[in-house]
Formats: sequence, structure tokens, C-alpha cells
Amino acid sequence: MKIREGIRHRWDVSPRQAIEIQEDLRSLLVLTNGFDKLLLVGGADVAYSRKKNRVCAALTVFHYSTMNLLDVVYAEAKASFPYIPGLLTFREGPVVLKAFRRLKERPDLIIFDGQGIAHPRRLGLAAHMGLVLNMPTVGCAKSPLHVQFEAPGLKRGSASKMMDGEEQVGVVLRTRDGIKPLYISPGHLVDLATSVKVILATGRGYRLPQPTRIAHIKVTEFRKRFEM
Repeated sequence: MKIREGIRHRWDVSPRQAIEIQEDLRSLLVLTNGFDKLLLVGGADVAYSRKKNRVCAALTVFHYSTMNLLDVVYAEAKASFPYIPGLLTFREGPVVLKAFRRLKERPDLIIFDGQGIAHPRRLGLAAHMGLVLNMPTVGCAKSPLHVQFEAPGLKRGSASKMMDGEEQVGVVLRTRDGIKPLYISPGHLVDLATSVKVILATGRGYRLPQPTRIAHIKVTEFRKRFEM
């Protein structure tokens, strides 16, 4: 599939240059909905093969209303950037982009297993890749990154503000009764309320939304086959 290009930049950079790129790009984010309706929703997850020193990505596409799985694609590439919290897009972004080009249909929104704007420089994986792909993205992380919050209620749908100083950057969202919450933040071309709505709508009884849950299962299987 041909990508309607968003921003472009070099990926083979130093950590200091990576931070400078994040600082330059953060002002380009748009936190309002860039779509009229959602028909297809995607999910992305990345795994690392220590044995091969490669990163592997899986992208899924689901029909939003039925949650039927329509497509799964994979890619792998050399892990050429070190593992540095806050800079993971420079390690994972290129392989996600490679996988994205293999999709048969472009989803209307992609959920990433990672942060959106809930990031020290407001440019986590979901936000950064939203700019690169020029499409709506949501960050759905299993753990927080440099934010303050209170635990939400124990019922599904309970939420509390995720703050960075005086700025709200997302919500802590309970997606199943009594189960550990998720950390939701908008990426690009989507607002916070819609981000939460999409995560709850795609859970279908699981803690994780189906697009990233299945992407995680698929990329884990792919990595194991790749290592054989």
C-alpha cells in the first residue's frame, strides 16, 4: 500500500539528535479528530529478538463495528538504535513503517502499544508515528512514563487524569473490572475523549484492545519463528 506521506526525517541519528527531532516535531501534532467515522482500526506491536538483534513488527486491521480481523502483516529489521526509554520510536519506528507499507487497506486509526503525548517531549511512539504516517493514532500503554495520577475506580470505564505537571496528557483507564488499568493518550489527529472511546469499544472483554492484543500475539509468534 502506498503511504500518503507525512513528515520525514533521518532514522540513523544519535540519541542527542533524536531528542532534537522530537522537540522539533512536537508542535506539529494535531489533537482533534482527523476523521468523520471509523470503519477500520489497526493495531501495532513490536518485539525484539535478542538472539538475532532484530526488531519485529506486526500490524493488524479490524473492522471497527464487528471487530472481525481483516489483515495481519509483519516486518523485521536490524535493531540499529539502542534501547533508551523516551526514544523507542527511533528503534521501532522504521520496522513499523516497513510493515505498514504491506497492508492491503489503510486503517482509519491505529492503536499503538506505547505512549502518545504522555511522554516527556510529548512525542511517544503513537504521536511520532502519527506524524510519519499522516494518520490518526492512539497510545495505549501498559505502564506510565513520567506522569502523575491517582488510581481510577475498580469498574470498567473508570478513569483518572494522567498529568505531567499542570498539563493533562491522558487518562488512566480501567478496561476490565478489578484488572490493572491502561495508560491512554492521544497520538495525532485524535482527541482524548475519542481515544478513550476507541479503547473501550475495541476491548471486547479483554484488558487490551483487540487490535494491539492480537498484534502482540502475532508478533510474538513471528519472532519465535524468525529465531528458529
